[in-house]
Amino acid sequence: MEKLPSTTLLPDAFQGTRDDITEQMGFVWQQIKAPVIIPLLRLAVVLCLIMSLMLFVEKVYMAFVIILVKLFGKKPEQRYKWEPIKDDLELGNSVYPMVLVQIPMYNEKEVYQLSIGAACGLSWPSDRIIIQVLDDSTDPAIKDLVEMECGRWASKGINIRYEIRDNRNGYKAGALKEGMKHSYVKQCDYVVIFDADFQPEPDFLWRTIPFLAQNPDLALVQARWKFVNSDECLMTRMQEMSLDYHFTVEQEVGSYKYAFFGFNGTAGVWRIAALNEAGGWKDRTTVEDMDLAVRASLKGWKFLFLGEIKVKNELPSTLKAYRYQQHRWSCGPANLFRKMALEIARNKKVSLLKKVHVIYNFFLVRKIVAHIVTFVFYCLVIPATVLVPEVQIPKWGSVYIPSIITLLNAVGTPRSLHLMVFWILFENVMSLHRTKATFIGLLEAGRVNEWVVTEKLGDALKTKLGAKAPRKLRFRIGDRLHVLELGTGAYLFFCGCYDIAFGSNHYFIFLFLQAFAFFIVGFGYVGIFVPNA
Repeated sequence: MEKLPSTTLLPDAFQGTRDDITEQMGFVWQQIKAPVIIPLLRLAVVLCLIMSLMLFVEKVYMAFVIILVKLFGKKPEQRYKWEPIKDDLELGNSVYPMVLVQIPMYNEKEVYQLSIGAACGLSWPSDRIIIQVLDDSTDPAIKDLVEMECGRWASKGINIRYEIRDNRNGYKAGALKEGMKHSYVKQCDYVVIFDADFQPEPDFLWRTIPFLAQNPDLALVQARWKFVNSDECLMTRMQEMSLDYHFTVEQEVGSYKYAFFGFNGTAGVWRIAALNEAGGWKDRTTVEDMDLAVRASLKGWKFLFLGEIKVKNELPSTLKAYRYQQHRWSCGPANLFRKMALEIARNKKVSLLKKVHVIYNFFLVRKIVAHIVTFVFYCLVIPATVLVPEVQIPKWGSVYIPSIITLLNAVGTPRSLHLMVFWILFENVMSLHRTKATFIGLLEAGRVNEWVVTEKLGDALKTKLGAKAPRKLRFRIGDRLHVLELGTGAYLFFCGCYDIAFGSNHYFIFLFLQAFAFFIVGFGYVGIFVPNA
C-alpha cells in the first residue's frame, strides 16, 4: 500500500502552516470556540450566578436576623430557664448533676498539660465531676508524660481517669465512643468535650450546666472559641476573620431561629441521654460532631449557642496543618450531606421549616455552594471570560454581589477590616482545597475519610509570643512547593496578561493580585515559620 502524502491528512487551512504550532493551536481554538467553548462557558456563568445569588440571599438573610437579634432579641437566660444551682442542706452535693469531662488527645506533647490542667481547674463539687483523658497517642514517651500528668492531678484529689485503647479505629469519634462505655460513665448526666488545646475558664460549668438541668428539651450547649494566637501572623488573622463570622453570625442565627447548629466538636456540653438517643458517636465521616448534631436534631432535641462564654484555644500555625484541617472540615460536611439528605427529608419529628433550613441553608448553601462558587467562579470562570469576550458577566454578578458578600463576612472581626483585601485573596486560594475536598466528599473519593490531627504548639507558642523566640524554617520541598496553587496562579497570570493586551473589562487588576496570592502560597511563603520548641 502506498504511503499517503502528508498533505492529505490535514485540512486545507493547515497547508503551509503545519510546522507552525502556534497557528495550528489558534486554528483548533477557533474551530471549537463557537460550537463548544462559548456554550459551555455561558452555562458555567449562569450556574455560578445562580450559586452567587443563593449565597448572597443567605448572607443577607443572616445579617438581617443577627441585627434583629442584637437589637430586640432576648438573651439566652430570658429565652430559656436559667438559675444558678444552689446548695441544699438535705441533699448535699447530690443536688449537682454528675458531669463527665472528656479530653481526647493524640501525641499532644505541647498542649497536654494545658488542657488537663484547665479541665482539672474547673469549679464544680469534686465528687460530682470526672475528668476522662482519652489518650490515643502512638509515641510511648508522650503516653508516659500524659499518664504522669494524670497521676499528678489524681494525687491532689481530682477524680481523673487515664484511658487508652489498643487501636485508633474511628479516630476521635472512636475514642469518644470508647470512653462512653466505661461503667463509671453511667452515673453521669452530662458530658463536656474539650480538644487537647482548649482551656476553659473555671466557671465554665456554672454558666452552662444550669441551662441543660432546667430545660429538659435542650441537648447541647455550645460555647464560643477564643484564639490565643490570632496575632501570631497574617495567616492566623485570616483564620480568625473566617471563624469569627461563623460564631458571631452562623451559630448565633442557627441557635436563635432554629435551635439548631453544627456542633463544633469541642467546648460544648451534651446531655448524655440525648447523645445516646441520637445513636452515639459514629465515625462514618470526618465530622463526627456535625453528624451527631444532625441526628440529635432529627430526634427533636434543641441546641443553644452561648457566644458570651469563650474558651481559649489555638489556631493552626502552619499552612500544612491548616490545609489538612480545611480538607477535613470541607470534605466531611459534603459527605455527611450525601449520606443524610434523604433521611432528613423523610424525618417526621421536625418541622418542614427546620428540614429546609438543615438541607438547604446549613448543608447546600454554606457547606457546598459557598466553597464551589468561590473557586470556580472567581478563579476559573471569570478569568476564562477574558479569553472568550463573547461571554459577558453582568456587573452585579462580578462586582456588586461579591462585594456585599465580602463585607457581610468581614463584619465578624471589626479589628481586621483593614486586612480585607488580604483576606479575600487568601480565602480564594484556600477555596481551591475546599472545593476539591467538597467534591471528594460528595463523590466519596479516595481521601474522603482522611484524618490528620491538627498540629498544636502550646507552650512553644507561648514562649515565642512572650520572649520572641527565634523561628526556624522547614526546607522540605514537599512543604514549600504546591503544584495546584502554582498552576492556578499561572492560569490567572496568563489571563491577566491577555486582558491587558486584548481585553476591555479591566479584570487584570484582580487577576494579577489573585495570581500573586496563589504564587506566594504555591512557593511556600505562607505558614512555614514555626517557633523553636
